[in-house]
Amino acid sequence: MKQLEKVLESLADGEHYLFTNSDFEAALPGRRGLAVLLCRAQKGGVLKRVCRGIYLYPRVNYPRGMVLFHAAARLRACGFNYISLETALSDAGVISQVPINWITLMSSGRSQVVDCGDFGRIEFVHTAQLPGDLAEGLTYDTERRVWRASARLALRDMRATRRAQDLVNPEVANELV
Repeated sequence: MKQLEKVLESLADGEHYLFTNSDFEAALPGRRGLAVLLCRAQKGGVLKRVCRGIYLYPRVNYPRGMVLFHAAARLRACGFNYISLETALSDAGVISQVPINWITLMSSGRSQVVDCGDFGRIEFVHTAQLPGDLAEGLTYDTERRVWRASARLALRDMRATRRAQDLVNPEVANELV
């Protein structure tokens, strides 16, 4: 446990506060019983489990409102993902309600809702769209560490995925189209 705490103290900061199982395997090579160690670290308050395979080191000052976005980026780091649907539309003011503890992303991976306990939920919705086809409607959100859809693209995604559009403000949406 002391070796884990030492590693975390040296690696963690406000930018790097989320760790995956593979991070721990690389930081503690040859360590047997890693799952048991991580379980003990959770019980001892050294780590907080965000979701399966992602842990937060709570002893650093981390951006509280960004945990779900950063966890989503870590969960699907090898795929193409972007903030869209209700999350992007809420940020753009097209939807008046702000989703609390629930973020929606389009993903080249399978559709899935990931339960992140007290932090909320991450919803990945599958898309077959290629990044090159969407380039005009995407910008990189450095704060959230993931691509973000324009309101126009998010509205298109809402229609394509047959999501309920009763929260969409038609006046604002018509200005964007």
